[in-house]
Amino acid sequence: MLLLVDAIQALGVTPLDVRQTPIDFLAADGHKWLLGPEGAGIFYVKREHLEHLRPLMVGWNSVVQSGDFTRLDYQLKPTATRYEGGSQNMVGLLGFGASLELLAEYGPRAIHERLVDVTDLLCERLAGIGASIASSREPLRKSGIVSFEMPGQDPQILRRELLEVGVVANCRGGRLRTSPHAYTNESDLERLMAGLTGKS
Repeated sequence: MLLLVDAIQALGVTPLDVRQTPIDFLAADGHKWLLGPEGAGIFYVKREHLEHLRPLMVGWNSVVQSGDFTRLDYQLKPTATRYEGGSQNMVGLLGFGASLELLAEYGPRAIHERLVDVTDLLCERLAGIGASIASSREPLRKSGIVSFEMPGQDPQILRRELLEVGVVANCRGGRLRTSPHAYTNESDLERLMAGLTGKS
């Protein structure tokens, strides 16, 4: 059995070392917790699986002789670059690279600890204004995503009101969903509380 991990909802704020886990494949776009632009992401495959994963699309950049358009023989590169068929999204990759450098400067453990502190404080503040927290706050199940309800209030209306005070939230399953990051500070939480209580 092989394990594929879609890490988009954790990579960037949850420490993960593929060398220490039984992960065979991992993929994540860079635009969420990794703070990068859309259209640039990460794909990991254990080297031992390269020959078992068939590329669905190949191009000039997938083959050993990439750049030599006089050769038409089909020999895939011996690395995961075989899955990069054509020209790369250079602007996206440069932006993504800058994001990864920034995250590496602080380190995954420090970012994770900061995010847990921020979301714990957020849940405490939300509970203080009567919100019902749907997200698990058990130590091993905490997430950077905090979903909640304000009893008797329409989440879509609240979402629009939050946007007016510069707070971005989403609606999922009849609840408001927030996704703070390590850079979120107390003044950001104050703006959220003010937007929810109409005291902005």
